[in-house]
Order: sequence, then structure tokens, then C-alpha cells
Amino acid sequence: MIQINKESVFLNGKKIGGHNPFFLIAGPCVMESYELLKQTAKELKKIADEKNIFLIYKSSYDKANRSSINSFRGPGISEGLKMLRDIKKEFNLPIITDVHSPEEIQKAAEVVDMLQIPAFLSRQTDLVIEAARSNLWVSIKKGQFIAPPDALKIVEKFHKSGSEKIIICERGYTFGYNNLIVDMRGLEFLRKENVHVVMDITHSTQLPGGGDVSGGEREMALPIARAAAAVGIDGIFLETHPNPPEAKSDATNQQYLKDIPKILDYIKKIDSIVKDIYA
Repeated sequence: MIQINKESVFLNGKKIGGHNPFFLIAGPCVMESYELLKQTAKELKKIADEKNIFLIYKSSYDKANRSSINSFRGPGISEGLKMLRDIKKEFNLPIITDVHSPEEIQKAAEVVDMLQIPAFLSRQTDLVIEAARSNLWVSIKKGQFIAPPDALKIVEKFHKSGSEKIIICERGYTFGYNNLIVDMRGLEFLRKENVHVVMDITHSTQLPGGGDVSGGEREMALPIARAAAAVGIDGIFLETHPNPPEAKSDATNQQYLKDIPKILDYIKKIDSIVKDIYA
């Protein structure tokens, strides 16, 4: 039987978990320009409003984990947070961004509504503790090297640091060289343990490494989204760009902005059926 986890009060008084509809974390992978942020925020807000989906806008001021030293990383924390503050004000959207060290958290928490810890940093104890102490909701990407039962150790660190505002974001598990696999049993396992779970349908389609940039199978995002919605997850994470092949990060994985309504329609239908059945 599908597991229905606990209900929690989320951002802006919204509720997640239990039988509540999924929420959406979406935006461009990295802050290429303020114009890109405005274009994507405006369109995503319009789509989310039309479909009555709670949206948290996402973009990264620093992609600190690029394959090549020559890869674009973003504008950095000072300029990036300034841009996110302006987007938040103009579009009245809650904001999430990546943090990479305990020292970044206080600065980011003054601007954003939610923090994200990247997958490769998900076991960094000091970072997890400081994020918990921010009293913000935190999405922790489950590392490609962490099995679902081991993710509970991350949750334990977070809870013992004084907060239960944690979400675990699944983005695939290393499967040999240059490949990831998503095991939907892991989503069910975490929900059974009353963990709030988000499915990252962008990075789970990566073919990591293998050159200066990671490859990917963008077309696999929708099947993964459908399968995850059938489990009954709490949220969906996706990255989007008006022209992904020209994006400066995750060019093979980000979804075309024009395709987002179709993707969300699929997810919304399955999410509604699953959660209605077990209401």
C-alpha cells in the first residue's frame, strides 16, 4: 500500500505531506543573467497560478560542483542574493537557493525562504546543523552515494539540531560509471518513515561525468515524474530554461520552459488520483 506520511505546515501557511497536493520547486539551474531570472519567474508564476500549484522559485548563485574548472559557476553569493531579493519582491514568490558552507547560511537566510543543500554536501554535518539552526525549511539533496536507509542519518542530524523542517530530495543513485538510476522503492521507504520527499526530475536524468560536462536524457524526466507521482511524493523539483541546449549548466537535463505546463498536467492528474484513493 502507498504510504501517506505526516502533514506539516510549510511556507506561507501551505500544508505538505499527507493528502495535500504536491508543491513545485522550479527555475533555471544557474543565474546566467537577471533577464533570465525575470523571464522564467514570470512564466512559472503564471503557470503555477493557472494550475493552482504552490511554486518555490529556484536558481543558484554558485554551481560549486562543476566537472571542469572552466565551467560557468554563476555570479557569486553577493550579486546572486541581490538578484534573488529583487525577483522575490517583483513576483511575490518564495525563493530557494543552494548553500555550500556554514558561513553562507546566515547571508542566504536573510533573503531566501528555503535552503537547499547540494547532493555532494548532504553528509557534511556542520552544514546540516547550521542549516537546521536557520529555522528555515531545508531541502537536502540525497547524495548519489546514499541509500534511502542511510538518508535517515541525515534526518536525525537535522532533528537533533532543533528543527523538523527538512525535506529529502531524491536525484538518483550512482549505477556504474556515468549513469544514475532511480529506485522508486526509496521514495516509499522514506515516506513510511514520515520523511517529506521531493523528486528531482532534472538531475535524476543525468549521465554524470564522462568529459568536461555531464550528459543527460532530458526526455526521461516525464516518465520519472509520472512514476514518482504514483508513489505519492510531496513535491517535484525541476530546472527549466527557455532554450536548454544554450544553458550554461545542465544543458542536457533542463526542461524547455514551454513544456512545463504539459509536465505539470501529467503530475497533477496522477497526484490527485493517488492521494484521493488513500484519503
